[in-house]
Amino acid sequence: MAEETKCSCGSANVGIFACSGASNVGQIANKIAVELTKQEVGKMMCTVGIGGRINGLLKSAEGSERLIAIDGCPLNCTKETLELAGFTPDRHIVISELGIKKNKDLDLKDEEVKEARDKVKEILQSE
Repeated sequence: MAEETKCSCGSANVGIFACSGASNVGQIANKIAVELTKQEVGKMMCTVGIGGRINGLLKSAEGSERLIAIDGCPLNCTKETLELAGFTPDRHIVISELGIKKNKDLDLKDEEVKEARDKVKEILQSE
């Protein structure tokens, strides 16, 4: 049985925003956001829709008690997109700062995904 991950924030209404950039770390960020949503840590939301100022998506983000931003690299596109729309993430995680080197290989390595996923879980479970 898979270990259940919870955000230590204690909130049931957590918005998860992720990078989905054209690199391994961008795709790992996206994959982890999908997994966190499936584990009911929070609900994955559309980062691009926030950047596009789509009204319904902005309202969904506004209705979240907590926001998690998962970026692939130090460009911090997810965090910047949220901040430009007036949101401040409660948690900001950068995959390339977790020991995964950024490259353009979109064929993800299972060991890198697992390493990043385990470290993200640790971060979310700590305060």
